Amino acid sequence: MAKILTDRTEIREWASARAGSPMLMETPDGTGSRTLLQLTFGQHALNTDGNEGPDRLGGFQLVSWDDWFTALEANKLALRVSDDPAGGNEAEFEFVGRD
Repeated sequence: MAKILTDRTEIREWASARAGSPMLMETPDGTGSRTLLQLTFGQHALNTDGNEGPDRLGGFQLVSWDDWFTALEANKLALRVSDDPAGGNEAEFEFVGRD
C-alpha cells in the first residue's frame, strides 16, 4: 500500500530513517532551466574513511532540506512511499503531483 507525503516533517523523518539525503540538479529546459529532485540513500557512507570526494551523483548535488523542500513545493510535487514495512526496498519512492 502506498502513502502520499507532503508534510515536511513526515518526508524528512521517512528519508532520515533510511539514511536519505536531499539532492537537486539544474537542467536546461528550452530557454531556461528546471530543477530535478532526488533523494540519495547512504551518500554519507560514500564520504567516510577520509574520502572527501564530490557530493555529486550523476549531476545531482547534495543540498539542504530547506532548498529541497522549496523545489518540491515549487514543482507542486509530493512523495509516494510504501507504508508496508515488509514490502521490498524500504527506500523505494516516487515523485507525484500534489492534488
